[in-house]
Amino acid sequence: MGILDIFRRAPEAPQQMPERTQPRSSNTQYFTGWDDPNLAPFVRGSETASGAYVSSWSALHNTAVFRCVDLISSSIGMLPLYLYSGARAGNLERAIDHPLYDVLQIQPNGWQTAFEFKKQMQANVLTHGNAYAQIVRSGKRVIGLIPLKPTSVSVEQNADLSLTYTVTSVGGKTRMLPQSEVFHLRDLSECGVKGVSRVQWAKEAIGLALQTEQAAGRLFKNGTLVGGALTHPGKLGDEEFDNLNNSLKEKYTGAENAHKWLILEEGMKVETFAQTAKDSQAVETRNQQVEEIARGFGVPRPLLMMDDTSWGSGIQTLSLLFVKFGLDPWFVAWEQAIARSLLTREERKDYKADFDERELLRGSTTEQIEFVTKALGAGGSRQVMTQNEARDYVGLPKSDDPDADSLKNPMTQPTGAPANDNSAPDTEKTA
Repeated sequence: MGILDIFRRAPEAPQQMPERTQPRSSNTQYFTGWDDPNLAPFVRGSETASGAYVSSWSALHNTAVFRCVDLISSSIGMLPLYLYSGARAGNLERAIDHPLYDVLQIQPNGWQTAFEFKKQMQANVLTHGNAYAQIVRSGKRVIGLIPLKPTSVSVEQNADLSLTYTVTSVGGKTRMLPQSEVFHLRDLSECGVKGVSRVQWAKEAIGLALQTEQAAGRLFKNGTLVGGALTHPGKLGDEEFDNLNNSLKEKYTGAENAHKWLILEEGMKVETFAQTAKDSQAVETRNQQVEEIARGFGVPRPLLMMDDTSWGSGIQTLSLLFVKFGLDPWFVAWEQAIARSLLTREERKDYKADFDERELLRGSTTEQIEFVTKALGAGGSRQVMTQNEARDYVGLPKSDDPDADSLKNPMTQPTGAPANDNSAPDTEKTA
């Protein structure tokens, strides 16, 4: 058997398949062809100590990895990403007239919504370490972003320190894109040019989790699971044994017969088998791997549906922890990458992109009301928010009251009709 024999093509594999490997046995790894992006990592030795081969695709088969990637990417995808103007003057307003505003907030290309685009890009950077999108311009205006498959893009730094991206199409054709035509998100990087995949950095933890899960599956498929035994003081003949066996199957198997009492004769006894230390260790290993994977992606354990932490009153603190340390770094990565690649040098002085994470930080209705009233100056507090800012915070439209944009304390204003209330009758004309 030659070295190339291990790269056998699966007989039923179509010519174009999703990025994945198809293990058919514990000792053989199949690939879709020589252009399979998982082939090179396999040759370089991506097999883990546990014996599992971990790629960006196979890692997602572990529910903890999938939950981490889905939670972070969905959170990034669902939050509004606004382009603001007025950064130079310190008076930010949404730049709805700028063409980039619609690209970031509404539709980045002809087939994706803003949510789908941001979620795909974030998932790519989490699993591959890099996310790429080709920039579509009309003159100097950015009018679209087209996501690129991370495994089809390579990047090199030129002698003048600029970057060149080589994109390989499905047919094997390549095209070169300059740095100005690529929107690039990168994770932790050693060279500063290309990010490192978190899946590869955590491949040992993920590999052990995959192998533990497969071991549990093989146990249920091929192992013997016995809950207990019936003991008889004497010896049962074949006929008695068959009668007892058939009686148990007919009367006591199935969910509808659960917890029924056994009726035993001739001194028979029931002995149940307790869970062994080996079984407990397998469960503990699986729980431990969830924690290892959560640590690699920066997601708190309770958000991975682990029930060992009380939710209750701690949910708000938990959400704040996730936003501040799990999502905030990604907000900054997106915002600065947008400034670098999608805004001109002159535009950066007046425009800035910003995620609106307030939806994730809102407390209960009572807590929101308490915050807003204090921000408006209730209870002797110093007013730090205008009425329209408070209305925007809770999702209400702006007020036409001329004092709504000033820091006049509404808590200390005299009661009665507002200055612009046209509903009040004109007393002079009435008279």
